[in-house]
Amino acid sequence: MLRSHAPEVAAALDRLTVVPLDDLVAGEAPEVVAFAEQFAVDVSMVSDEQRDALVAALGPRTRTFAGRLYVADWVPRARRALTQLGQLDPLTGLAAPRPTADGADDPWPALDELWRAIARLRVLDPVTTEVLRLRQARQHNCRICQSLRSRSALVAGGDEETYAAIDDHAGSSSLSERHRTGLAVVDALVWDPAGLGPDLVAAVRAHYSPAEQVELVLDLLRNAANKVAVALGTDAAHVTEGTEVYDVLDDGSVVFGLG
Repeated sequence: MLRSHAPEVAAALDRLTVVPLDDLVAGEAPEVVAFAEQFAVDVSMVSDEQRDALVAALGPRTRTFAGRLYVADWVPRARRALTQLGQLDPLTGLAAPRPTADGADDPWPALDELWRAIARLRVLDPVTTEVLRLRQARQHNCRICQSLRSRSALVAGGDEETYAAIDDHAGSSSLSERHRTGLAVVDALVWDPAGLGPDLVAAVRAHYSPAEQVELVLDLLRNAANKVAVALGTDAAHVTEGTEVYDVLDDGSVVFGLG
């Protein structure tokens, strides 16, 4: 269960204010609603015109709104997946939607705490973590995320041949069944409103321990933060060619530009 396998994450989620998407955009200008809908459906297709219209409508509220939009969009996805896997009691936990007294409350301190807590989880092996991260980066078309490579995964045997097979994972013979199953979870959470079907739930349970199931879903929640950068057009890579090596430190922070 979430609270036994990731208590710090559960506590961080409890401190988030989650407002359902419809409530979040209620009363907002039509261009704000359109941006939010595109963000939720396919963030890679957010246009420059939509970005400009959002900033024109919200001004200094833009970043706060984008953070709250991420919470409204992805916390329910993670909650649904954990419930389907039997790793979350549907009556408790994981920041159930609730009203907020202040419509402009800043989610970013709580989000930073949440993402660091998730990054400190270490049950999944580094290569699996990196394979899933790269698939999600490609689905959201995050430029910086696609340019990064985990040093921990490289040390553990991750290579470009493996990463190249991610795009056609369902038909790839070079990927393990464990990796293909995890990649199917990525696709389900990104694209399928119904979440995980019974066959996929069975496959996940066959290839991942309960603690790994929790970390898998939480990693996808953390990785989905790239939707904010993609939506606002701030996802440019640090490098103009090749890839950049990064790693996650013990405290959950990320260091870039490693050799």
